Amino acid sequence: MARNSSATKPATSAKTATKPAADAAKSGAISADSAACGADSGAPAKPLRADAARNRQKLIDIATEAFTDDVDTPLDEIARRAGVGIGTLYRHFPTRCDLVLAVYGDQVDALEQRSFDLPKSLGPGEALHEWMRGFVSYYAVKMGLINLLRSMMQGNPQTFEDARRRMRESAARVLTPAIEAGVVRADATPEELTRALGGICLGASGSTEGQETSLAVVDLVYDGLRFGAPGTREAK
Repeated sequence: MARNSSATKPATSAKTATKPAADAAKSGAISADSAACGADSGAPAKPLRADAARNRQKLIDIATEAFTDDVDTPLDEIARRAGVGIGTLYRHFPTRCDLVLAVYGDQVDALEQRSFDLPKSLGPGEALHEWMRGFVSYYAVKMGLINLLRSMMQGNPQTFEDARRRMRESAARVLTPAIEAGVVRADATPEELTRALGGICLGASGSTEGQETSLAVVDLVYDGLRFGAPGTREAK
């Protein structure tokens, strides 16, 4: 695709990894090592117009579907599926790395939001159980991105530390009320819960069958949390 030379020709002193990464991403063949992202990649630098915000979220949604199966899905294919031009994609996400971090951040946001929303409509035990099951969907997307995410951790340590902190806080937000209600055992901790859920998902394949297996094991873990809790029949 022809592009305006004045917009794409870099100054001699500005030849960084971003330009090669964008060129490689254009062909759909960017490598993990060539992606260079800043610590705040994936987040808009300033508030977006409503139409721009919709386009950005549509790109993230389509990329989530695509990257779960193949993180090397060409970016022009993602733009096509989202119904926008490749230039729109690059305005929001200059490199594949930026888009991957946005997808990852969106999944963290969704799982965190569930920890606020579920207790409003479900009892403490059910809210915890549904949040645990939602973790499987979050991890299925993460597994599709895992190799590229690992390569980004050194350059974006705070991004991933913040994500881990938010996961622990989200787990505590649903686990603590369940403990207080006596529907799960009191010796469980948010750290143990997230580690257990991560281990379950890590051991499964990314296929539909793998996710179903993960959900079944999550259900077993939830039953284990309930065993002996003061508010359950097992304790009586």
